[in-house]
Amino acid sequence: MAIITISRGSYSKGKEIAEKTAKRLGYGCVGRNVLIDTSREFNTPEVKLVRALHDAPSILDRFVYGKERYIAYIRAELLRRLKTDNMVYHGLAGHFFLEGIPHVLKVRIIADMEDRAKNEMNREGISREKALKILKKDDEERRKWGLHLYGIDTKDSSLYDLVIHIKNITEDDAVDIICNTVGLDHFKTTPESQRTMEDLALGAEVSASLIDLKPDVEVSASKGTVHVKIKARESQREALIQDMENVVKAIPGVKEVNFEVYPLDSVD
Repeated sequence: MAIITISRGSYSKGKEIAEKTAKRLGYGCVGRNVLIDTSREFNTPEVKLVRALHDAPSILDRFVYGKERYIAYIRAELLRRLKTDNMVYHGLAGHFFLEGIPHVLKVRIIADMEDRAKNEMNREGISREKALKILKKDDEERRKWGLHLYGIDTKDSSLYDLVIHIKNITEDDAVDIICNTVGLDHFKTTPESQRTMEDLALGAEVSASLIDLKPDVEVSASKGTVHVKIKARESQREALIQDMENVVKAIPGVKEVNFEVYPLDSVD
């Protein structure tokens, strides 16, 4: 079995295709509801999570790690859901969060701007000009988001296994293509790829738990052993490690934690 991520612009039929694909395969489907679960889990207003996913970073964010904090929360919750396997996720960032996982089929759904504008006009009761302005702004915000956080343009077709243009290819055609492709041996979950997924999910959970203590923390996990990299002043080192160790060891699945501490003014 596998995980499918479906990236799309507004009014590109990605949500509908994701839901139909999940139903056809008997998979779970995750979309905006992951924000509700994240809001509850981390006691964070949903509106802040929505803005973190859809608004381009501000200058202030780059100094206070505001957006990164909320992204860490969303990433932890999403990976927790997806590690159960047999899931379809539609929305921004799925292909970023699952980088390095072999059994993930990454799909991009695109549609003509005029068709998207018609859908926006019908839904909101607005003019064509206003609809086009909203869609172009939304597309640019998503592009800036990916470039800021990951250095990757979400429109880059090389990020995806499939890019499907919804026009001559219908929603049902797209579902057929996705279901046929995900059945290929390359996308089947193996014990090794599942372990990689579980390591990624554990690392994300630890990162989210530590981000209030140290926003620039770097975390990785392997078979229950967590590796934490931080920068700190010598005077803060001992207390910071103790605080972080108390947090990490309380997380289910953590067997051991190792810290690497670098001087605050060190250069990578």
